[in-house]
Amino acid sequence: MPDATVDFIATVHPYDSLKRDELARVAGSFSRRSFAAGDVIYEFGDRLPGLYLIETGRVAVTDRNGDSVSQLGPRNSFGERGLLRDGVAVTSARVIEPAVILMLPRAEVIRLIAEHRAVGRFFDRGRGPVDRGSDLARLKVGELLSGKPVSCSPDTPIIEAARLMREARVSSLGITEGTRLIGLVTIRDMSNRVVAEGRDMRQPVSQVMTPDPITLAPQALGYDVLNAMLERRISHLPVVEDGRFVGMVSQTDLTRVHAISAAGLIREVAKARDVGQMAAVTARIPELMVQLVQARQRHEIVTRMITDIADAVTRRLLDLTAADLGPAPAPWCWAACGSQGRQEQTGVSDQDNCLILGPGADPRDPWFTRLARRVSDGLNACGYVHCPGDMMATNPRWCQPVEVWQDYFDDWTRHPSPEAQMLASVMFDLRAIGGDASLLDGLQTGTLEAASKNSIFVAHMIGNSLKHRPPLGLIGGFATIRHGEHRHHIDMKHNGVVPVADLARVYALQGRIAAVNTRARLEDAETRGVISATGARDLIAAYDLIQTARLENQAHLVRAGRKPDNYLSPADLSDFERSHLRDAFVVVRGMQSAVGHGKGMLG
Repeated sequence: MPDATVDFIATVHPYDSLKRDELARVAGSFSRRSFAAGDVIYEFGDRLPGLYLIETGRVAVTDRNGDSVSQLGPRNSFGERGLLRDGVAVTSARVIEPAVILMLPRAEVIRLIAEHRAVGRFFDRGRGPVDRGSDLARLKVGELLSGKPVSCSPDTPIIEAARLMREARVSSLGITEGTRLIGLVTIRDMSNRVVAEGRDMRQPVSQVMTPDPITLAPQALGYDVLNAMLERRISHLPVVEDGRFVGMVSQTDLTRVHAISAAGLIREVAKARDVGQMAAVTARIPELMVQLVQARQRHEIVTRMITDIADAVTRRLLDLTAADLGPAPAPWCWAACGSQGRQEQTGVSDQDNCLILGPGADPRDPWFTRLARRVSDGLNACGYVHCPGDMMATNPRWCQPVEVWQDYFDDWTRHPSPEAQMLASVMFDLRAIGGDASLLDGLQTGTLEAASKNSIFVAHMIGNSLKHRPPLGLIGGFATIRHGEHRHHIDMKHNGVVPVADLARVYALQGRIAAVNTRARLEDAETRGVISATGARDLIAAYDLIQTARLENQAHLVRAGRKPDNYLSPADLSDFERSHLRDAFVVVRGMQSAVGHGKGMLG
C-alpha cells in the first residue's frame, strides 16, 4: 500500500491513534476500489466483507425502506453497525459522486478492536462494561437481602415472636398469612408497644404489628430503600415479589454500602419547614449533577436521582399545605407528567402536573385550588418554573374529578386532533407523586387498553412521534440551529431525547406497557416483541449516548459558571464524539423510518 494511503488513514479516527508500524500494517490490509456515480456498494441484507472508508467522492446511505440516513464524504466510514453485529448490512449504500472506497476486512477490524482500546471505544456503540461497585445507586434491593426471610403468623403470641427474633438474631419480623405479608413488627415495637405499655405477652403479635407496611420489589434500587426510610422515618422495609414476602432490608443493611449525596438532599427536604429551606436544597442540584457526571454514573441513575429530589420537594409541599388546609373534602392524587413523570429530569426542568380528584368532587372547592396554587408556586420558587404551556394543576382544566379525566382520554382517543395527540402524549407519561395513587392507576389501565385497540389513534400517535427529527443534515453532518442565541448548536432535548421518548411511547401503546420511563419502555418493548432485539439494542444504545452527551454538556456549563441548558455545539466535540453522536442520531432516524412505514414491530 503506498505511503499516501498510510498518510491518509493517519488523518482518520480511530486509526490516528495507532503507532506508525501498526498503521502501516493496517494500511496494507485495506483494498481499494473505484466506483462510478450510481453504483451500488451493498444493499440491505447483503453479507458485508468488511468496513468501508471513503477516500474520495460521496456515498448515500439509506435504510431498509429507502429513506435517507446520511450522505457521506471523504474520511467517513460506513457499514460497521451490521458488520459488527452479524455481518449482514442493515442499510444500503450507493455512490452519488465518483468515489474511491477503501475496505478493511472484517477479521482485521475485529483484531484492531480487540488489541487497541481506542479502536474498541470508537466502534463500541453500546454502554460498555459497567463497574457495579457497591453504592446504592447501582445495587438492586434484591442484592441487599441476605438469608431467608424471618416471619410468623398473626396469631403467634408476642412472647414467641420475641424469641423467634432473638434466635434468628434479627431486629424485625414479617407477619404473614401463608406467603402474603400483612404486617411488620420490630424491636422498637416490642419496646414501645409491649414493654412500655405493660401488654400481656400472650396476646397475638397482630395486636402490636404495623399493618400493611410500605414495601419494595427486589428490582427496585437500594437508593429507593434509603429514600423511603428517610422520608417516612422508618428503619425496616419489607421486600415483596408478586405478593410474596421475600426478605427485609434494615438501616444496618444500608451501612454496608456508600450512601450517595442525593440522599442527603432528600433528607434535608423531608425536614424543611418552609419553601425557602427547600429552595436552598434544590439550588445544589447542579453541583450534584456535576459530581455524578464526573463519577461517570449512568445517565438513567443521574436523572433518577435528580427526579427523586423533585418528587421529595413536591411531597413535602403537599404535606405542609395539606396540614395547613385541614382535611380534604374528597380523595385526590397529585400526578406529574413530562420529564418528572418519566423520572428523566436533568439540570434544567420546568413543572408539569395535574390533580385527579375522587368521583364527584368539586374542582372549584377552595381546598383544591389553594393546594394547587401553593404547591405550584412553591415548586417555582424551588427552581421548577411554571410550565409555559400551563400544564399545571392550577389550570382548572387539569384539576378535575376522575370521571372528567376519563372523558378527556376517551375524547382524545376517539378524535385524535393535533391537540389531542399532544395532550395524550403528555398524559401517557403521568406518574403519581402524592395523595391517592389508585385514582391514577385505574385511569391509566383502562385508557392504555382502549387506546391500544384504536388503530386510528395509534396511527395518529405514530405520526405525532415523527414531528421531532434528529438533527442530521443532507450531507451527513449535523443540522444546527441557524439563527438566534443558540446558532450553530443542537437542541439535545427536542431533537435528541424527545424523538426517542416519542418512539418509546408508541411502543408502550402498541405493547400495552404500563412503564412511563423511556428506557424501561424500550426494554419492555423488546421483551414483549414489539420491536426486535437488535432494534431495541441499537435504539437503547443510541438513547444512552444522546442522554449522556446532554448531561455532560450541562455539567460542562455548570463548571463554567453558567446555567445548564439543552444546547450543545458540535464544534466543542472531538471527531470521536461527533462521529458517535451522529451515528446515534442515524439509528434514531432509522427507527423513526421503520415506525413511519408500519414496520415498528421489526425494529
